[in-house]
Amino acid sequence: MNAHTQNFMIAGAVGQLECALDLPDAELFPVPVGLALVAHPHPLFGGTMDNKVAQTLARTFLALGYVAVRMNFRGVGKSEGVHDHGAGETDDMALLLKHMRAQYPDLPLALGGFSFGTFVQAQLQQRLLQADPAAAAERLALVGTAAGKWPMPPAPANTILIHGELDDTIPLSAVLDWARPQELPVVVIPGSDHFFHRKLQHIKNVVVEMWHRRPAAPQA
Repeated sequence: MNAHTQNFMIAGAVGQLECALDLPDAELFPVPVGLALVAHPHPLFGGTMDNKVAQTLARTFLALGYVAVRMNFRGVGKSEGVHDHGAGETDDMALLLKHMRAQYPDLPLALGGFSFGTFVQAQLQQRLLQADPAAAAERLALVGTAAGKWPMPPAPANTILIHGELDDTIPLSAVLDWARPQELPVVVIPGSDHFFHRKLQHIKNVVVEMWHRRPAAPQA
């Protein structure tokens, strides 16, 4: 992502996995505020950890003081293996979390994802909640949520959902249909397509502005 990005490999279930680590500005954040894992869009349609939306999410977490980590899913870049429709990718993201927890055991966790990456991160959050709610992510930031494309599990009430008005890959209507029964607000970026062409700055602005907000309790 920049000159300070540290690339590294971890051992996955089907081979080595390529990862990238970015640290927040040490002058602004002598101690990182948290740990953020970012997941990229669909590998079979050109998705990589260097995707512009994934990089924007990583930069957003850096601006919030988080250590930001990305991974190339199976079969992408230097990562070995083949695409596993979200199941193996969730396993691999869990391995990356375990690897990072060895270095940052006490930092609050955040999960960010774009498109297919939202499916992976939502699955990972459900897995963490079932195993140990105290170890789950404090908050998710999901961009271009993959509702209707993959079986998205429920998301926590404080999840930040951002979607493009003109998304023709994952229609806004599908996201609203998924979010409605959960009463999850969706931030819609007017005029934006799926890849947020010329709209990337809105992702960072929305997440930074909303990150420390907590949703109000439901009215009786």
